Amino acid sequence: MANVISNVFKQELLKGNHDFDGGATYKIALYTSSKTATASDPTAYNTTNEQANTGTYAAGGGTLANASVTGGSSATTAFADFDDVSFTSATITARYAQIYRSDGSAPTNNSVCVLDFGGNFTTTSGTFTIQFPSASTSTAILRLA
Repeated sequence: MANVISNVFKQELLKGNHDFDGGATYKIALYTSSKTATASDPTAYNTTNEQANTGTYAAGGGTLANASVTGGSSATTAFADFDDVSFTSATITARYAQIYRSDGSAPTNNSVCVLDFGGNFTTTSGTFTIQFPSASTSTAILRLA
């Protein structure tokens, strides 16, 4: 996977505009293989090349539940974790997913990262699940060392 942390996220993080420990709402949207997946683009959630509405998947994607942060003053790596997300009764082909802040507070809709699944994943009238890796200092999807 060639996941990328968005440049805008790095800047907003240093401004104190993100809270993964219950203070902000984050969503994950699914995209086709036509999406641009670089650190500089996209800067915010948009519908260009987003997966079409199907089953329980709707524009904007799904909310990331139970966001939490682990790490502290003695830890050399801090990381965020989320519950897995599933879309049922869906016909989806997705190559990328974008995590972004969506709670209406600044920075609304700013991109956190783009996940590259490494190829297209498809479900037909079934359940499409994004399963996050186990949350640890070496495997969490979002970590700072």
